[in-house]
Amino acid sequence: MKAICIVFGGGGHARVIIDSLQASEAAEIYAVLDSDSSLHGRNIFGVPIWGYDILPELTERGVNHFVVGVGSVGSGNQRVRLFELGLSYNLTPLGVRHPSAICSRWAEVGPGAQLLPGSIVNAGAQLGANVIVNSGAVVEHDCLIGAHAHVATGAKLSGGVYVGSGAHIGAGATVRQSIKIGDGAIVGAGAVVVKDVPPGMVVIGVPAEPLKTVDEGRDQDDSEGTEVEPSDDSRTGD
Repeated sequence: MKAICIVFGGGGHARVIIDSLQASEAAEIYAVLDSDSSLHGRNIFGVPIWGYDILPELTERGVNHFVVGVGSVGSGNQRVRLFELGLSYNLTPLGVRHPSAICSRWAEVGPGAQLLPGSIVNAGAQLGANVIVNSGAVVEHDCLIGAHAHVATGAKLSGGVYVGSGAHIGAGATVRQSIKIGDGAIVGAGAVVVKDVPPGMVVIGVPAEPLKTVDEGRDQDDSEGTEVEPSDDSRTGD
């Protein structure tokens, strides 16, 4: 059966996803869905943008796959919600692999995982569902990446690194071999991680040191009246 997919989210990350799908010819992209009504009626590289209200009709139109087109700048909760939304409509998560991405035949890649331009996934690595290996990122041999985690642009994971579910490895970060990054942890951009990171901890710097917990950051955001989770059209999730 031919893959006919929709993309959740119409921001910057979705543009990279659409470009990758078009370059690989992996699927027909039916539409982008986004909650921002100001985007409705526009298009991304020829793909129309509609609202989520049309989602119940799409299976009748032959749509059978979905892609989460939202990145993350920390918490990946929005990506989890959109992934579960697609599953709830009996759609199949579509993996994305740009033609310039390198993935060993001995690596295991979960459903809906995204290997973006110039990324490398080496032998023995295991990627969970809905994982992002962003542009130029390297996942070395025997790494284990939990579901919904994001290895951001240019990050490098040495051999045997464990990254927990929903964790975020920031742009340009480096993680030493055999390090364990706990569930939901955040490694800041450019950090060099030389010791294990507990679940839900934010670490920054060279070498990386704890800054706060994710929950502390969420409490601070709430007290300042700012939005904790990015919207589905976030343009800062790369």
